[in-house]
Amino acid sequence: MIKEIFNNTTNNKSDEKLKFNYEIICVTNRKLCGNDFLTQIEKIASKKPSAIILREKDLTKEEYKMLAIDVMKICKKNEVRCILHSFIDIAIEINSNAIHLPLHILKKLSIEGKDKFSIIGASCHSVEEALEAQKLGCTYIIAGHIFDTDCKKGLPGKGLKFLSEICDTIDIPVYAIGGITHENTNQILKTGADGVCMMSEFMKNLP
Repeated sequence: MIKEIFNNTTNNKSDEKLKFNYEIICVTNRKLCGNDFLTQIEKIASKKPSAIILREKDLTKEEYKMLAIDVMKICKKNEVRCILHSFIDIAIEINSNAIHLPLHILKKLSIEGKDKFSIIGASCHSVEEALEAQKLGCTYIIAGHIFDTDCKKGLPGKGLKFLSEICDTIDIPVYAIGGITHENTNQILKTGADGVCMMSEFMKNLP
């Protein structure tokens, strides 16, 4: 079960139901990874998260393509969904049906391009962006950043009220990102979010 990835436990009876009804998504960042990246992906995939988003958007197209092929093989072997990030042409070329896009890239994606994917996600930082992403055909969004995080140094987290507003406004699944750990996940779920995205917890802290 996804809820057991971090052996999360609680003594609060009112929170217990929440643990059975959410998804955990790994968002990669190889620069945070102390181990060989593909070895870490193997470990992550073996824990059965809901999905792995291969975010390494600083790579060249060819570098990303080669990495994506390897990561997709690992995900397929472990029956974990792999969602590619930003590189639309590469995703189509290697027959991925799932893509996550920054909103400015999503806006430029043609109807024909959208038809290539059964899963389209976008990163959103306001209620207005979430509404726009839904209108543009997203099947889910990632909202953030919720809590303060080293990945966004100097920028305060947007908080749980912000997340609640997004969850109350749109009809597609919402996943929270930013400073999320197994200790604060239940706070996220109380807003109505469908799940959480974690980077450091997977890249650095997963044994």
